[in-house]
Amino acid sequence: MKKYLIVFLISMVPLIELRGAIPYAVGFGLPIVPSIIVSVLGNMLPVPFIFLFARRILDWGKDKKLIGGFCRWCLEKGEKGGRKLEAKAGAGLYVALLLFVGIPLPGTGAWTGTLAASILDMDFKKSVLYVLLGVLLAGAIMLLASLGVFGAIDLLH
Repeated sequence: MKKYLIVFLISMVPLIELRGAIPYAVGFGLPIVPSIIVSVLGNMLPVPFIFLFARRILDWGKDKKLIGGFCRWCLEKGEKGGRKLEAKAGAGLYVALLLFVGIPLPGTGAWTGTLAASILDMDFKKSVLYVLLGVLLAGAIMLLASLGVFGAIDLLH
């Protein structure tokens, strides 16, 4: 149970998300299906809060002495992600959001994608749905990659 809690918490961490949680679960030999479920739940838990509150909090904090730099960095990251989505997507903005979240590259993921959707004033329910689909895609990619890496390591022993 402790390892599942760790998987859940890792999947909630910005920039790491389930991209780190799934390899952890596979590396420790946890059963795949419960690990994926726990990772997806942990990754998705912050999404509605990010969409509804992060932009307001970051706007409020961008001029504060102690947190201003971090808040400005987050806003810039969300705005940059949003502009990238808009430029590439056109009418397929939600599909672009799904791919942005789903293809596990540095700086992409549920946190950044949700913040970008919020900054772009995209529809809440539709954004959450497409972020979820992106998280599922990222989970599948990370599972296949993790099984490949850890499978190769097992062959070496």
